[in-house]
Amino acid sequence: MIHWGILGAGNIAHRFAASLEHVDDAELVAVSRRSEQKAWEFLAEVPCAVDARAYGDHEALLADPAVDAVYISLPHEFHHAWSLAAIAAGKAVLCEKPAMLTADEMREVASASRSAGVLFMEAMKARFVPAHEEVLSAVEHIGPVESVVATMCGNSLAKYIENGCYLLGGGPGSGVLLDCGIYCASWIDELLPGDIEVTGATCERYRDGSDVYCDAELLIGGVRAELECACDRAKPRVLRIEGARGTLVAPSPHRPERIELELSDEEARVIEAPYVVDDFYGQITHFCELLRRGAVESPVMPHAASIRCAEILDAIRIAMG
Repeated sequence: MIHWGILGAGNIAHRFAASLEHVDDAELVAVSRRSEQKAWEFLAEVPCAVDARAYGDHEALLADPAVDAVYISLPHEFHHAWSLAAIAAGKAVLCEKPAMLTADEMREVASASRSAGVLFMEAMKARFVPAHEEVLSAVEHIGPVESVVATMCGNSLAKYIENGCYLLGGGPGSGVLLDCGIYCASWIDELLPGDIEVTGATCERYRDGSDVYCDAELLIGGVRAELECACDRAKPRVLRIEGARGTLVAPSPHRPERIELELSDEEARVIEAPYVVDDFYGQITHFCELLRRGAVESPVMPHAASIRCAEILDAIRIAMG
């Protein structure tokens, strides 16, 4: 049995806890929030062990000897410090995306993970849904990749303003590039090896300086790519891969359930790939298996991938000024 704790038991942690209930030999035993009362309120709302514990600070949870692994769902700017603290405490870490704010932060965490022999993985859901393997398989058929377009746009700005969301706070972890652009960066990293060059970048900011729209043109190993993300406008969300022998389109690049494939010498077809349980289940079961094997990183979302995804966003931020 793998005993889980959650650092920062907020909105997305509810979905994690609901999915964890379906994972064999794993259970939620502890959560921490800004107050113990709020932590108890969270436990009352989600599936958990009968003797699950509520903590009003994260250090107390990390000191709990019954906790084997932690899911970090804190605001982005706190991922670095608390990942390092969890690794130092000997707790395996599944860290919500983006794992870190910069590639340098991710390099430090990867080094700490390897040195301590403690598992760390970025919770990049798109790599652990069934459609992920379908995309990689289909890419082999469309031939050498000639371009990749990944867009993650939505119109959530009014809701963010109303709720006082930290994504608009102007702090180091704010902005749509980190929150949504990381999904696009993950596909670009996986599909296009090579050096990263930003050839053009557009950014629009909210009044506190947080980016609400980003559109970047890149050359990755000499292949054209576009990364677009927004929280202030509704546009189609799509992963589009152009190859020498065809085109692949995956709606909803952050957790696709189907892909559309057009080959030059075949009739167009749709490949359905529904979730197993939900979009969290695959990454949790994968992580639990890694922990049982004593692994330090994932072959699907290795440390190097998290570093390179952060490098892509670093390069875009520099280009945007």
